[in-house]
Amino acid sequence: METKSADQRKDEIINACEELYQTKSFKEITLKDISEKTTFSRPSIYNYFQTKEEIFLALLKREYERWLEDLDDIYSKNEKLGKIEFAQQIALSIEKREQLLKLLAMNLYDMEENSRIEQLVDFKKSYGESLKAIKKCLNKFFKNMTDEETEKFIFSFFPFMYGIYPYTCATEKQKEAMKSAEVPFKFFSIYEMVYESIIKLL
Repeated sequence: METKSADQRKDEIINACEELYQTKSFKEITLKDISEKTTFSRPSIYNYFQTKEEIFLALLKREYERWLEDLDDIYSKNEKLGKIEFAQQIALSIEKREQLLKLLAMNLYDMEENSRIEQLVDFKKSYGESLKAIKKCLNKFFKNMTDEETEKFIFSFFPFMYGIYPYTCATEKQKEAMKSAEVPFKFFSIYEMVYESIIKLL
């Protein structure tokens, strides 16, 4: 019988966490729940992750890496993109990453606060690569943008991403509360919100 590598075991743990996150909240999920979805015991998880938050942080890292693949495709498969086409392609790439947006909006502080520094640095590297990928795209497709304008775009757009999920995935309870409080609410899809933001930033 083939023995699983450390990376394969880590992936199994992250996959179990991801599956649970589809039906349970971050707070509800325990290490026991995660271990029950894997082929090894809860104490074995500690060989790879010290806390639940480290597992979620690894999941978020993987989401950034998947998004990075899309950003690299946008860069390499297009010679030219205008504002509209660029906004469309970035919006489509983020539309597929609802889980990334959910983790950013709801659980980032807890994940970072309760993870070892080496785990956090590893995550930040993937996050940093996505910043570089967007900058690379802007430099290629919008050659008239100054370095200052590019930096302003990046450091406006990335914080904006933290707020996408709450505005596009409001629960029925939240909608009912806003209606009762007479707070105007208009539904936007992830695509619409990202597209409009990019057009304005450009």
